[in-house]
Amino acid sequence: MPTTPEPAFAAKSSAAAKSSRSTSGSRQWLLRVGLQCLALLATLIIGIALVGVAQRVGWLNATASDNSKTTTDASVATEYTCPMHPEIRQDAPGKCPICGMTLVPTPGAAPVKAPPQQADAQATEERYICPMMCTDPSSEPGKCPVCAMDLVKATSSAGGGERSVSIDSHARRILGIRTADAKSGEVYRTIRTIGAINYDEEQVATIAAYIDGRLEELFAEYVGVKVVKGDDLAVLYSPQLYSAQTQYLSSRDTPALNALGGGARLSEIALDNLKELGMSEAQIAELRRSGKAEKRLRIASPIGGTVIAKHKVEGDYVKTGEPIYRVVDLSIVWLMIELYPSDAAAVRFGQQVEAEIQSLPGEVYTGRVAFIDPMVSEKTRTVAVRVEMTNFDGRLKPGDYAKATIRVPAVKRNQVYDPALAGKWISPMHPQIIRNQSGDCPICGMDLVPTRELGYVDEPLPDQGVVSVPRSAVLMAGDNSVVYVESEPGLFELRQVILGAMTDDSAVILDGISANETVATDGNFLIDSQMQLGGKPSLMDPTRGEGKASGEEAAVPQGAVHAH
Repeated sequence: MPTTPEPAFAAKSSAAAKSSRSTSGSRQWLLRVGLQCLALLATLIIGIALVGVAQRVGWLNATASDNSKTTTDASVATEYTCPMHPEIRQDAPGKCPICGMTLVPTPGAAPVKAPPQQADAQATEERYICPMMCTDPSSEPGKCPVCAMDLVKATSSAGGGERSVSIDSHARRILGIRTADAKSGEVYRTIRTIGAINYDEEQVATIAAYIDGRLEELFAEYVGVKVVKGDDLAVLYSPQLYSAQTQYLSSRDTPALNALGGGARLSEIALDNLKELGMSEAQIAELRRSGKAEKRLRIASPIGGTVIAKHKVEGDYVKTGEPIYRVVDLSIVWLMIELYPSDAAAVRFGQQVEAEIQSLPGEVYTGRVAFIDPMVSEKTRTVAVRVEMTNFDGRLKPGDYAKATIRVPAVKRNQVYDPALAGKWISPMHPQIIRNQSGDCPICGMDLVPTRELGYVDEPLPDQGVVSVPRSAVLMAGDNSVVYVESEPGLFELRQVILGAMTDDSAVILDGISANETVATDGNFLIDSQMQLGGKPSLMDPTRGEGKASGEEAAVPQGAVHAH
C-alpha cells in the first residue's frame, strides 16, 4: 500500500497548537504582573494619603519621638481650648474670654511648657504682634491678615509685677505710647438730638363767622399773607345783623322807656347782642355816631401774623362758628425734640438749648426749655421736650428740621449756675421772658417767678471734684473696663475702673484711680497685648491669676485672644 502524509500533517498541527498555547500563557502572565503592580501602587498612594490625614487631624504627631519624651513629664499641664474659638488655648481650665463657654482639653495637644533649650530659644526670638491681637504672634514683621494693621515688635514683659508690664523708652517710641493725667473738676456732657420747628399754639387765632351770612369780600387771597392786628380780612353780609343794629338804635331813641328807666336796660341788652354777633367796640361806636344800621360786617384779624389756612372763598355762605381764616404769630416758635428718659432727667425748665437749622447751615440759634412732658411715649420710649425760640426776623419756618444740643453736668446736681439767669425773674410759661425784677409776663400775663425757685443759683457752685480721664484711655470689653496707669516711669499697671458718664472726649471714673495719676491714652491696646503675651491679667480677663498662689508663675498662652 502506498504511504499517506497524515502523520506529518498531524505533527505540524500539534506544534502549532503548542506555540499558540505558549503565546497565550505569556500574555496572561504579563497581565497578572501589571495588575499586581497597579494594586501595589494604589495601596502605596492610599497609605500616604491616610498618613497625611492623620497628621492633619492630630491622630499622628510628626514629633512622636519628642512627645514620647515630654509626655513622661508629669509636671506638664494639659492644654485647654474653647469649642467655639479654637484659637483660645491655655494651660488651665477656665472660661472662654470671648463667648464664656467652659474650656475643654485639646485632644492630642502638645504640652504648653517647652523644654529648657526651646524656652531659651523663644526668649531670644523676636516676635511681632497685631495691636488688636487678631492673630497669633509672628516671627517676621508684616501686616495683620485680619485687620491689615502693621505688626509691631513685642517687648519683654520682664520686670513688671503680677498686674503690670515694664516697657523701655525705645519700645515706647515704637509702640507710640502717650499718656495724660487724670483730672479732678467739673465735667459736662452734651446731649444731641434732632427736632422740628413748629408754631406756638398759644399764638394762633381762628377767624370765624359770629353770625349766619354770605362772604362778599375776602382780603387775604392766599395762604402765607402777613397781616397786622386790626386788618380787615372779610366782609360778611347778614340781614340778622341789620335787625340787631336796628333794635339797638331803637332802644336808645325811646323817650317813654327812658323816662321810666327801662330804656337803659333795653339798650344794654341790645348792646350785648351786637357784641355777641362779632361787632367790635370801634364798630359799635361808629354805629352810635352815624345812627345808621348796616347789613355788612367787616371782620378784622385779632392778632398780627401770617395766614396759615384759608377755608372759604368769596360768595360762600357760612354758618355761625364756621372758620374762614387761621392766623399765627411766628415771632415765637417752638422746637419740638425727643430725649431718652435718662437725658430728659438731666434737663430742667429754662435750660438753654442750641440749634442748627437744616435750611440755615452754619448758623446757631438759641432757645430755652419751656416744657418737659411728664410721660414717656409708649411707642418711641422717649420724652417730648418743647424749646421756645424767638423768631423776630421770621427766618425760622415751621416744618423745618434742626439739630439740637444741650450741655448738662456729667454728674447730676440739684442746683445749677447759669449767668444769664442768676438773680433774675422768669415767666413760668415763656422762658424767653427774663427780667431783673418781678412783674407780669407780657405774653400770658402770669406773674414772673424768681429763678431760684427753679433750681438756679446766684453764685457759681463749688467744684464737685469729679475724676475724669481722656476717653481713649479706657479699654472696654463687655462688662470689663480697664485703664493702664503709669505708676513708675515705664511701668504700666492694669486698673479695673467703674465708669460714670461718657462725654465726647472724657470718661468719668467713679472708682479705680485718683486725680493726677498718669494713664496711657495711646498705645494702650499694645500694652494690653504685652500683658496677654506675658500670661498676666488683661482686658479680656482682668481677674486672671487672682486665685493662684502668690509664688505661682502664670504660663504664657500659645494663642492670642481677640480684643475686638
